[in-house]
Parts: sequence; structure tokens; C-alpha cells
Amino acid sequence: MNSIHQEITDQINALKPGTIIFPTDFRGIGTDDAVRQALSRLTKEGKLERLAHGIYLLPKIHPTFGKLQPSMEEVAEAVAANEHMRIKPAGAYALNKLGLSTQVPARLVYITDGQARQIKIGKGGVKFKPVSPKKFGMKGPISSLLIQGLEEMATSQVSLEMEGRIKELLHQETPDNLNNDLKLAPARINNFIIKLLKYPSDDRMA
Repeated sequence: MNSIHQEITDQINALKPGTIIFPTDFRGIGTDDAVRQALSRLTKEGKLERLAHGIYLLPKIHPTFGKLQPSMEEVAEAVAANEHMRIKPAGAYALNKLGLSTQVPARLVYITDGQARQIKIGKGGVKFKPVSPKKFGMKGPISSLLIQGLEEMATSQVSLEMEGRIKELLHQETPDNLNNDLKLAPARINNFIIKLLKYPSDDRMA
């Protein structure tokens, strides 16, 4: 019978370079301690790279750029898939996804229906923030991101230029999706969006 180390090595060798790996991927081969010891050994041998606690990477080497690292987005999506939880971008990251902010935050924040968790990778990281189930009732690909982004800031801080871009985005959302998502939004954000769509910016400045 193959050793636990060899069985895990064989499975890893069959994976595509760049794959993000978790100890739970090898449940049934051995105890959790034995699996972690095998992954630790493979890391020391250079066959795996430890991204964070309990998260490993099968390195992918580019002929020109060398070792390629996964994006924080890829790590977040892999963790969500491994833990069978839903996630959605929130805060500054949601605004960046919509093009409303040019700054990519070092730490990506997601709302989740799973457990709270923070993952530090290099100078960046990922934070999963548990929320009520109704947050995942939002349907609009644009309106849901916008609402999540605005929740992390005061609407009084939104510039006229940003308001114009928000209006353009909202007009790209279907009325059904927008109406659905506004019903689930905090009152202050619902009020902000309704006023923004109903009254021209010049009128509100008067």
C-alpha cells in the first residue's frame, strides 16, 4: 500500500499547475494531521507553496515571468468553493469592480453566508464578513455591487462626478433587478439612489 505522502503526491501530480490546494482535498487518505504533515513535507521539497494557513499552491512557472502567483480574487473564490459558501465583493472592492474607484484595495472584503475569516497573503489579503441571508437575495449584477460598495461609505462623500457614473451604471441595470435590490438595501442607500435617479444633480445643488 502506498504511503499517505505518496498518495497525496500522486494526486497533486495530476493537477494543473496554478491549482490552489486545501488539506480537506485529501480527506479519506489519512488523518488530518497526517495530511498536513505530507503537505508540509511537499512544501519543504519545493513541490508546493504555502500561501497562508491551510492554503497551498501548486506552482505555475512562466518561461519569461517565472513563478506566477494567484490573484486575491482567485484565492477568495477557491476558499469559497472549498468551504461551500457564497461570497460577494463589498466595500471599496465592490466600487473598484464597478469602475467607480481606481484604487485596488490591498485587502479584498467579501460578504459571505459562511464563517468570518481573514486570510493574509504577502502584503494583501482577503476578509470574509458574515451577513444576513437577505444580502444574497440581491439579483442585479450592477445594483447589488453598488449597494454593497455604498454601505461602507457615507453617501454625503459621493462627488458629483461619481454620482454621474453611478447613474450611468444604474441605467444599465434591469428595472426588476434594481427594484428587488432596493427593497433589500439599507434605507439611507435606497433614499440616495431614488433621489439620484429622480432629481438631476443641478437641482440638488440649488
